[in-house]
Amino acid sequence: MKIFHTADWHLGKLVQGVYMTDDQRFILEQFIAAIDEEQPDVIIIAGDLYDRAIPPVDAVDLLDDILSKIALQRKIPVLAIAGNHDSPTRLQFGRQLMEQAGLHIVGDFSAFSQPVVLHDEHGEVHFHFIPFAEPATVKFTLQDETIITYDDAMKKTIEQITPTLDSKARHIAIAHAFVTPNGDKQDNTSDSERPLAIGGSECINAHYFAPFHYTALGHLHRAHYVLNETVRYAGSPLKYSASEANHEKGFLIVDIAADGTVTVTKRPLIPHRDLRIVEGTLQEILHHKESEDYVFVRLIDTTPVIGAMEQIRTVYKNALHIERRMMFVERDEEQVIMRDQLDERTLFQGFMKEMTGAEPSDIALQLFDEALQDLLKEEREEESVK
Repeated sequence: MKIFHTADWHLGKLVQGVYMTDDQRFILEQFIAAIDEEQPDVIIIAGDLYDRAIPPVDAVDLLDDILSKIALQRKIPVLAIAGNHDSPTRLQFGRQLMEQAGLHIVGDFSAFSQPVVLHDEHGEVHFHFIPFAEPATVKFTLQDETIITYDDAMKKTIEQITPTLDSKARHIAIAHAFVTPNGDKQDNTSDSERPLAIGGSECINAHYFAPFHYTALGHLHRAHYVLNETVRYAGSPLKYSASEANHEKGFLIVDIAADGTVTVTKRPLIPHRDLRIVEGTLQEILHHKESEDYVFVRLIDTTPVIGAMEQIRTVYKNALHIERRMMFVERDEEQVIMRDQLDERTLFQGFMKEMTGAEPSDIALQLFDEALQDLLKEEREEESVK
């Protein structure tokens, strides 16, 4: 069976105030062309179809158009789950009707979600849906008070699924989560991924997915495998932040054999406009060749610059952001670190040290983590009720 694994479309995405809908349509038309060329048996979209709970009309129309071309016109099943940016209930509206057309979308977390069973010449392949859910939601659904973290929630969820696995079939998990080799924080994140939790508790141990022949993940925007090549992120199809400038975007083609072994090939997608970082003095940049790429500009001029954006847009008409190269200094170690590479917690520690001359206490860090987590949770709740 041939599977296309994609994720994190983020339709309706705004990057520095610019809607990416036209660029997303361009890249998804390439995806449709790849479907016509490769003739896959099924398409997996592992969450974050939209960028926010209530997407703009253009984004809804684009998703409707693309899914119609795949499921209705080409008769290829589409299996999708909600990510942390999606509204679960809105995403799966009309689920029973859509399933009749081969479009299977699971938004809300369920303890007993039935797998979708597809067939090839070797027998059955079972697809298990694990949409994004807060630990509190999983705790309530499973009636398990021991669930505190995202790691707990995923472990208990898979423990619910494992006894139901048919030993004669091949099994694929579709999940949206922050999965790392041993449940520890890793460096594969990007600025356009909304944090799920603070202090490392968002991370999930990849070993939990051992019962499945392949795990199709969404959430992290860089395509990579976790622990082994059967647990994979497809990455986003477009670059959505300066931290993704060096990513190679595309999707994964997964071939699952009769014995459950998988072969994975990455297929690139070429954007209409690239997103990249341009660094130099203003005068150096003004001598660059004109380009329509989206650029984040880092000026290294040591003297004041007036009207920099207006001048830069004579060369880069789609320049998104301009900044002076600022340094954050850890004075005790004499290390120079770019501020945009630091997370909120590290910035808070640096601020406290700068203001008080001492590192913040464990209690201060705990209060900061709790306050930031509450803000992130409120933001998600506000989006879901709009």
